[in-house]
Order: sequence, then C-alpha cells, then structure tokens
Amino acid sequence: MITANSDPYKLTYDAVKDPPSGFFRKIKFLGPGFILTASIVGSGELIATTTLGAKAGFVALWIILLSCVIKVAIQLEFGKNAICHGKTVMKTFNDLPGLRIRGTNWTIWMWFLLWIVKPLQVGGVLGGVALTLNMWFPQINIPVFTVFTAGSVAILVSGGYYKSIQQLSIIMMFLFTLFTLTSLYFLHFTPYAIHPGNILEGLKFRFSPDAMAITIAAFGLTGVGGDEIVAYHYWCLEKGYARYTGPNDNSEEWRKRARGWIKIMYLDAFISMVIYTIVTIAFYLLGASVLHNTQNIPEGYSMIESLSTMYTQSLGPWAKSYFMAGAIVVLYSTLFAALAAWTRIFSDIFGQLGWIRFNDLAQRKRTITFLAWFFPALWTIMFLLVKLPVLMVTIGGTATSIMLLIVVYVSLNYKYKQTVSNLKAGKLYNIIFIISASAIALFALYSLYAVFL
Repeated sequence: MITANSDPYKLTYDAVKDPPSGFFRKIKFLGPGFILTASIVGSGELIATTTLGAKAGFVALWIILLSCVIKVAIQLEFGKNAICHGKTVMKTFNDLPGLRIRGTNWTIWMWFLLWIVKPLQVGGVLGGVALTLNMWFPQINIPVFTVFTAGSVAILVSGGYYKSIQQLSIIMMFLFTLFTLTSLYFLHFTPYAIHPGNILEGLKFRFSPDAMAITIAAFGLTGVGGDEIVAYHYWCLEKGYARYTGPNDNSEEWRKRARGWIKIMYLDAFISMVIYTIVTIAFYLLGASVLHNTQNIPEGYSMIESLSTMYTQSLGPWAKSYFMAGAIVVLYSTLFAALAAWTRIFSDIFGQLGWIRFNDLAQRKRTITFLAWFFPALWTIMFLLVKLPVLMVTIGGTATSIMLLIVVYVSLNYKYKQTVSNLKAGKLYNIIFIISASAIALFALYSLYAVFL
C-alpha cells in the first residue's frame, strides 16, 4: 500500500525519474490498463457480452468492437491529465467552470447521483461468484457464499494486499482467456461452428430491437466504461507516472519527462485494449453461436449454468468445472478491482465536498478502509434483495453509458482548456479524439432516449 514517503498524490522533486527507453524496459512500468482489464472482464465480458450474443445473435458484433476501441482516446486524455497536473479526478471535476451546488461543481453531484444504481451492477457480479460457488458446494446456500465473498474482498482491499492479489488475478484471467479461446476454436467441430457469413452479418451496423436494453448496457460495460476511465486516472497516479514526471516547473526537462511517461501510458492503454478486445470478441461469439442457437438466455440463479454450456458444447462435460473455476477468478477480480477504484473515487468525492482531508494520508487511508467494508455490504444487500444478476448488471451498465456523457464533457475540457503548452497532440490523434467523443456522446444520448422515452 501507499507509504508516507511515497504518496502518489503528492508531487516532489526527489521522486523524479526519467522514462525508460526500449520496449522491454517500458513493459516494467505498465499496469494501469491491466487493472482496468481486471475490472472490465467480469461484468462486461462474461455477463453482459455473452447475454447480448445470446439474445441478438451475431447482429451486434459491430457494437462490441466499437465499444472496445472507441473509448480509448478519452481514456488517454484522463491519463495525460493525471501525468501533467498530478491532480485527482474529482479535484479536476471541481475545477471545471459551470453550475456549483453548495460550492461543488455540478459534475461531482451528477456523478454521485448516477452511482446510486451502480451497486446493483457490482451486486450482480458478487451474486455470480456466490452462484458459482454454490454449484460446487450445493450444501452451502447462496446467501452464505454472498456474505463470504463480500467479506473476503473487503479484507483484501482494506488490508492492503492490492498489488499481489491484482497480479494473481491478471495471471488467472490470462489462463481463463486461453481456455475461452480454446473453446472458441473447438466450436469449429460442432454444430455451432462460426462461419465467415456470421462475422459479416455482425458487421452490418444493424440493431436488434429485441435486445436494445442489453445492447445499451453492453456498450457501457464492454471496453472501458465511464467509471473505468475515471479509475484509470487514479491508477496512473498510483503507478507513479505523475510523481516520476514531477511538478511542472515549465522547464524543457519536465516536458521531456512528461512526453516520455505519456508514451508509456499510451503503450499501457494500447496493449490492454488489445487484450480486452480479444477477450470480449471471444465471449460474444460464444454467446452468439451457442447460447443464441439453443435459446439459452442467462438469467436469474441459472446464469452460471447457462454460461457454462458455451464450454461444454464445444469441449465436453469435463469443461464445466474449469469454466466455473475461471468464472470465479474473473468475477472475483472484477469485484476486487471495482472496490479498489470505488474506495478511491468516493474518498476523493468526500474530499471535494469538504467531509475529509483527502491530502491527509492517514485520513485518506481510514476512509478507504471504511469504504472497503461499506460497499461490499451494500452489494450483498442489493443481490440478496433483487436476486437477478443479469438484470442488475444491465441496469448498472445503462448508468455507465450515461456516465460517459460526463466523461466526454470533462475530456473536452482537459484537451482544449487544460493542455500543457508544447505537449499538444498531432492532427491524427485530434481527429481520432473528435470521432471518439462524438460517437460516445451520440450513443449515450441514444441510451437516454431508448430508456426514458
């Protein structure tokens, strides 16, 4: 965990470090994007993506591809802002122009409001872990496993074991990804084989009216969602990118360091995007080929049982146990990464509201510890009351799509009002950014129209 001598939220000259040169040296400093991958895969890929495939077939493949690729430019703006200014996300939100309510910028209050439904989403992921454990040990009921899982995540995050557990989660997710790709390959030898015509069908830019709700949720959840983009800002700070760059003294040495660490952040975001895009497509194709053809829609307590058929249909009954083990790892890593992010985001919000002194390391750690227990308790209550994990994830995903509107607004301010001189991006990047921001805003607005009108 953070120590008093290495607080990543404080920039000092003694922490300055020149960015490494050479690909293999740079790899050692990657990490924030992989943390996002751990957070994304559970609710977005394993649940929402496969359910969309089950309901819509191959028709929505283009949406999945778009959602994975198009948000990265916005993510990069958050990372660049963290490196150049060293401020927390909610501090940058609070510095924006516009309406203020009780001295706090409207964006923070709006974010706070949208998060009211987010516990439903993570509660659904928590329920997924409990359901899987119950399939292995049916003599122990689901509420017991729900409480056990929530408590274990709280212990790990509040106890400071974040780094080691996150590394283990990434390794296990990698193994589960290989297992998923193997299952996808062996579909070729079954009645559910995927043909080129199926892929072409999925790239025709069409919507499935019967699957609109899960389509909106999948766009918000697959790839980096609004909350993951915000979390990326914190992970760039905690990885040390801003501390290594140092306080901005307007010197050429500072600009050289900033360019170097921004390039490493770019590499981190690009590699993680490739990884989660491959995983997302694999999950979607399994859902579209197996679950859609058998009309086996994941829902309720039977969600995990339905998802396991994606593997048993291609690899045989023996694959079910491996799937359940992988599902536990993937869903659990999502809980872990989400809790780590939530504790930081809300501590930051409390700081901007004047409830705590966020820059006080001891007070910040106490707040993070409290929230590390509060949120799992809330997730537990949500799941035990609703008991519909797919619906819960879908509702949370819709809120995530709406959050993207705020994220786009903030990123525009970052890019055009807070850009450091001599660090402006090239024309190609600017074009990609405009396309990304426009597409995300349009889809988020369409989400509002589809849900409320």
